[in-house]
Amino acid sequence: MSRTKGPHEASTGGGDETCRTKKVVVLLGDTRLYDPVAPGGVWDEDDLETIDLLKKALDEVEGYEFTYLDDHKTLLDDLKALKGKVDIAFNLLDEGYYNDPRKELHVAALLEILGIPYTGASPQSMAIRLDKSIMKGVARQLGVPVASGVLIDAGDPVPEIDMEFPVFVKPNNTDAGQGISRKSVCCDIGAVKEVVAELRGGLCKDMPILVEDFLPGKDLTVGILGNPGRPGLIVLPIAEEDYSMLPPGLPRICGEEAKWNPQSPYWSTRSIRANLPPETEKTIVDGTLKMFKYLECKDYGRFDWRLDGKGKPKLLDANANPGWCWDSHMVKLSSMVGISYPQMLAKILGFAFDRIAYEATIPSKLYRP
Repeated sequence: MSRTKGPHEASTGGGDETCRTKKVVVLLGDTRLYDPVAPGGVWDEDDLETIDLLKKALDEVEGYEFTYLDDHKTLLDDLKALKGKVDIAFNLLDEGYYNDPRKELHVAALLEILGIPYTGASPQSMAIRLDKSIMKGVARQLGVPVASGVLIDAGDPVPEIDMEFPVFVKPNNTDAGQGISRKSVCCDIGAVKEVVAELRGGLCKDMPILVEDFLPGKDLTVGILGNPGRPGLIVLPIAEEDYSMLPPGLPRICGEEAKWNPQSPYWSTRSIRANLPPETEKTIVDGTLKMFKYLECKDYGRFDWRLDGKGKPKLLDANANPGWCWDSHMVKLSSMVGISYPQMLAKILGFAFDRIAYEATIPSKLYRP
């Protein structure tokens, strides 16, 4: 456990509850443990610098005193000791409990069991969004457009693909670009079988695999700060991944190479503000807000979209508790409307406190011990 050197006094003055310095415990990944998402499973200097930059950014946020927890072996006992002594947990543990991405939801569930208010999505939200096939099934029921595809269960043979090629092959239960490479765009059934076999030999031993229509249009993302029905909700600008610097022949996709390999040509891709027809932008924003609300995302979120060959948007992914680091998409989107990194973090905390106070006024029929 570590702590910032001193609390920041609320700038509004006065002695009432709203002006009191609020105590925040920040939950982070454990740098001592193996990280399956990082190259080689090791936290490098860039990762450590990212944490330092986070702490420096939070040091600029007034009105809060921050304590940091990153030792997962003692996390449960540390949180028990802090119960009743902190106002909120800033849940930035997107690595998952013990750095297991499939245990990201466990952290939120643990906080609920302990009765510690927290930022970000509910356990149910994270469970749904981690399973892309379920998330897209929800989207279809809500009338949000998604790409057509088939789910190949773990161990099942590759079926006959009644789809037009090229198709896109990816793991069903990962994020951060894991399992996505230039090979993921397949132009025939032989290539599909090759990629499926390669995934099953590593990342997807016990994981379903998705085969979907490859969408050749713009690669887009949109972020949300705030909560539906509450004051101040911000829909951040839609950004487009700029692949113009890639050599001809490379598929325009954002996979592992773009996120983890500085030597890859994909490393030079960048996010720019998208220029879209009004009706396309409306479809994306309306669909994003609908999914944000239904999936029980809270305080902030990011949704990835792509245009098909006719320019029609399709939802690709829902990111509850998306990346928070200084160079993340959320920070880039926020900067497009003049919101700095420290300001973005402050807004997430502010929206969380507003939401929690509002939820406390709603009578619940559920049993509460």
